[in-house]
Formats: sequence, C-alpha cells, structure tokens
Amino acid sequence: MELTLEAITIIVNNTGSRSDIAVLCRVSKTFRRVAERALYNTIYLRTPGESQAVSNTLATCARIASLVASLTISIVEEDETEDESDESYEDDYRDVLPEGFWEGMAVALQKATNLRSLTIHSQGTSIPASAEILRSTTFSLRKFHCDFDWDNDLVQFLNAQTELQDLYILDFKQTLTTNPTIQTTTTISTPPPPTSSMTLNASAMPNLMTLECTFSEAADHIVPHRPITHLKTCFSRTEMSEKRVEMDRLFTNISLSSKALRSLDIADSSYSESFAMEILRKVVSTEVTRKDLRYLGTLVLPVEGQERLQFYGLLMKLPALKCLEVEVSAWVPPPTSTAAFRALASELRLYCLTVTSVVFVLDFERTLVTIRNGVCAVNADAGTDLLWREM
Repeated sequence: MELTLEAITIIVNNTGSRSDIAVLCRVSKTFRRVAERALYNTIYLRTPGESQAVSNTLATCARIASLVASLTISIVEEDETEDESDESYEDDYRDVLPEGFWEGMAVALQKATNLRSLTIHSQGTSIPASAEILRSTTFSLRKFHCDFDWDNDLVQFLNAQTELQDLYILDFKQTLTTNPTIQTTTTISTPPPPTSSMTLNASAMPNLMTLECTFSEAADHIVPHRPITHLKTCFSRTEMSEKRVEMDRLFTNISLSSKALRSLDIADSSYSESFAMEILRKVVSTEVTRKDLRYLGTLVLPVEGQERLQFYGLLMKLPALKCLEVEVSAWVPPPTSTAAFRALASELRLYCLTVTSVVFVLDFERTLVTIRNGVCAVNADAGTDLLWREM
C-alpha cells in the first residue's frame, strides 16, 4: 500500500544524513518529490570540488535549482596533502577554484529562482567572487550576506531587492548623492566621478531590518528611512576629532530610521573610557536608540567608582536594555576570574534591573554572564557573536 504524503514527509524529515535522503529519492516518485525538496532546500558549500559539482547540477537542471531556498558558499581552499614532510609528494596538491568557477555559479544562481537566503564569502580564495555573478538573477531575497566589493553590480542588485530583511556587506565606497536626508561630511581626495548606478535608490530594500556593515559610511547611506531595528558597524576613523564627527554623522542618520533600534553594536579600532561615555550620551539623547534598545555594545566600563556610577546612571535611562557588552582590557589588574565577572555583573544589575546578560571583553576574549532570578552565572560555552541579532 502506498504511504500517505504525510507519512513520507515524516520519514524524510527524520532521516539523519543527506546521503540517506538521496537514497530515498529512488524509492518512488512521491518519495523523490519530498526527498529532493529536503535535499536541495538548504545548501552549504565549503570546498571547491563540492561547490562546482552542485553548481553544475543547478545550472543544468532548472527543476532542482528552483527547490533551493537557502544557499551558503563559504569556500576554503585546503591543502589535501596529509603529510607535507612525506618525500613521496613532489608537489603539494591544493583543491583550488578552477578557472570559470564563478561563471558557472552565475548560471546556477540564474536558475535558482526561488532563492530566499544567499551567503557568499570568497575573499580568502584564489579567485574571489564579485557581484557580477548576480547579473540576470530574478530571485527576491530575505537574507543576503556577502564580501563583495561595493560596485555598480552590487548596488544595482540591492536596488532591485524589495523583500530583503537582513543584509551584511563587507565593503563600501563613498559616492555623491542627491538625497538631502543623508548627512555626509567625509571627503575623499580626488574621487572618481560617481555614476547614477553607484547610488542606492531611496526605494531599495524597503523592508530591511538588520544591517551589518564594516564601515559606518555604509550605515549612513542605508539606515535613513528604512525600518532598521538591528545595526552592527564600526568606526572608520582613529583620530579623536574625526571620530567625533563620524559619531555625530552616524547618529544623525540613525535617527532617521523609520523604526526604533532594538540592537546597536558599534566596534572601534581602539577603545577609550571617555569616548565610550560620549557614545552612551548620544545613545541616551537620541530617541530612536533610547526608547526600545535591548542590546548595546561595545562600551568601555569605567574603572573609577565615580565615573562608573555616571556610566550606570546613563544606562538607567535605557528602559528596555537587556544585554550590554563592555570592554575591560584597560583594567589593572584585569578581571579574569569568574568571581570577578559575576561581581561586576551584580554591581551593574543593582542599577539596571532590566539587564539579563553582560558580555565582558578582555583582550578580544568574550565572557558571557547571564542573570536569572538575581543569580549571576558565567556561561563559558555560550556564543556571543549573534547576541546582537537575537535581541
């Protein structure tokens, strides 16, 4: 007797490995339809050989390509020689990207018409990708993470995205714009004349909520008039007066978000206590970052008691704050024990009753302290990289 579609779906969903799911494709037509959807719905590509094989399949079979909803291409070119000292190997063999690899992937992406999530990280490969591979694609993404250069192809792709909610971009190039709401004070010596294709349209990405960008200038251009609720970026300047200008410009543009921010993570090349207080004052004095902010980082936790009380006093003006990330690398001696981290978290909790998590950053190492029912506990196994996205 033929199994029902519900029973087949349960069997496929509870099959452990992708190889076993592939075997189920040969059981019957119904099994094949359900198993193929499970097999190709989410694809994660790590090696050049695997990636090329999958891209060939997608490029030559539109039916299979249409099943792909999420695609991650994060390739590592590995040395496949197990023992480099073995004299039997005359030359090290490396599994590297072949010529024409990205051209083939471009064809595959054109066939993946129902793609909703796309992540491409290729800067560490011998042949990095560019946004050129997105030409002629027709999918409408919800999530897009890439390390492409900021160029005409990338801007044109973003201009066409109307359903995008989550964006990560590595690169950004300042261009002139006629949009009067975007404040730009940064000048670049002898810039090339920008073209209209390098300008992000005001109507692009109207549903964007989460933005991660390594240049604050990118946030300046993308945040205004979009419903950004989660923002992670980094100061580009190192000289203090220039950094203050950058901060003022950034918060001016953040204040133009059409929604209140729930999460704000601003990194810096060098952290100082005085500048952290300036940032915190900006956060408190800006309505869009004050009334609903759940996550804030990264700020220097003051050492001296009076300054720390001022720090806590400002935090008390953030009524929704749940997670705070603080730098303690400058402390002498630094807090290194679990007892020290718990004590500092307990002290902060005295003033900020809404906070349930504190991330302490010590020489780039992060320690998470969670607070439940008034009890502080160091969570050594918890990851902290995505906390800003989860608030």
